[in-house]
Amino acid sequence: MATILNASLNVAKIDKTKLIAGKTGQFLNVTITINDEVDKFGNNASIFESQTKEEREAKTPKNYLGNGKVIWTSEKKNNDLPF
Repeated sequence: MATILNASLNVAKIDKTKLIAGKTGQFLNVTITINDEVDKFGNNASIFESQTKEEREAKTPKNYLGNGKVIWTSEKKNNDLPF
Protein backbone atom coordinates (compact mmCIF):
# COMPACT_ATOMS: atom_id res chain seq x y z
CA MET A 1 0.00 0.00 0.00
CA ALA A 2 1.32 3.44 -0.88
CA THR A 3 0.57 6.46 1.29
CA ILE A 4 1.34 10.17 1.10
CA LEU A 5 1.45 12.37 4.22
CA ASN A 6 1.67 16.12 4.68
CA ALA A 7 3.24 17.16 7.98
CA SER A 8 4.68 20.05 9.96
CA LEU A 9 7.60 19.82 12.39
CA ASN A 10 8.47 22.22 15.16
CA VAL A 11 12.23 22.34 14.49
CA ALA A 12 12.84 24.29 17.71
CA LYS A 13 11.89 21.13 19.63
CA ILE A 14 14.53 18.93 17.95
CA ASP A 15 17.07 17.54 20.41
CA LYS A 16 20.28 18.63 18.67
CA THR A 17 22.17 15.71 20.26
CA LYS A 18 20.05 13.37 18.13
CA LEU A 19 21.26 14.89 14.85
CA ILE A 20 23.41 12.51 12.82
CA ALA A 21 26.19 13.85 10.61
CA GLY A 22 26.11 12.29 7.16
CA LYS A 23 28.01 12.77 3.92
CA THR A 24 25.28 15.01 2.51
CA GLY A 25 24.08 16.84 5.62
CA GLN A 26 22.61 16.39 9.07
CA PHE A 27 19.84 13.87 9.65
CA LEU A 28 17.26 13.16 12.33
CA ASN A 29 15.59 9.78 12.67
CA VAL A 30 11.87 10.18 13.28
CA THR A 31 8.97 7.87 13.97
CA ILE A 32 5.60 8.58 12.38
CA THR A 33 2.42 7.04 13.71
CA ILE A 34 -0.81 6.99 11.72
CA ASN A 35 -3.96 6.91 13.83
CA ASP A 36 -7.34 5.47 12.89
CA GLU A 37 -9.15 8.64 13.96
CA VAL A 38 -8.58 12.27 13.01
CA ASP A 39 -8.34 15.14 15.49
CA LYS A 40 -10.36 18.36 15.33
CA PHE A 41 -7.85 19.75 12.80
CA GLY A 42 -8.07 16.76 10.46
CA ASN A 43 -4.67 15.36 11.52
CA ASN A 44 -4.20 11.64 11.91
CA ALA A 45 -0.39 11.39 12.06
CA SER A 46 2.06 12.23 14.85
CA ILE A 47 5.82 12.68 14.48
CA PHE A 48 8.34 11.93 17.22
CA GLU A 49 12.10 11.66 17.45
CA SER A 50 13.00 7.98 17.13
CA GLN A 51 14.03 6.35 20.39
CA THR A 52 16.78 3.84 21.09
CA LYS A 53 15.94 0.45 22.54
CA GLU A 54 17.29 1.67 25.87
CA GLU A 55 15.06 4.76 25.81
CA ARG A 56 12.01 2.64 25.01
CA GLU A 57 12.83 0.14 27.78
CA ALA A 58 13.35 2.99 30.27
CA LYS A 59 9.99 4.41 29.15
CA THR A 60 11.62 7.76 28.36
CA PRO A 61 8.92 10.20 27.23
CA LYS A 62 8.75 10.69 23.47
CA ASN A 63 9.83 14.06 22.06
CA TYR A 64 6.80 15.16 20.00
CA LEU A 65 7.83 17.22 16.95
CA GLY A 66 4.64 17.74 15.00
CA ASN A 67 1.63 16.28 13.28
CA GLY A 68 0.23 15.67 9.86
CA LYS A 69 -2.43 13.99 7.84
CA VAL A 70 -2.67 11.27 5.25
CA ILE A 71 -3.68 12.99 2.03
CA TRP A 72 -3.64 9.96 -0.29
CA THR A 73 -3.42 6.21 -0.07
CA SER A 74 -3.71 3.47 -2.66
CA GLU A 75 -5.89 1.43 -0.32
CA LYS A 76 -8.90 2.85 1.42
CA LYS A 77 -9.66 0.77 4.52
CA ASN A 78 -11.88 3.11 6.54
CA ASN A 79 -14.50 5.30 4.92
CA ASP A 80 -14.39 7.67 7.92
CA LEU A 81 -10.85 8.85 7.11
CA PRO A 82 -10.56 12.04 5.05
CA PHE A 83 -8.64 10.53 2.12
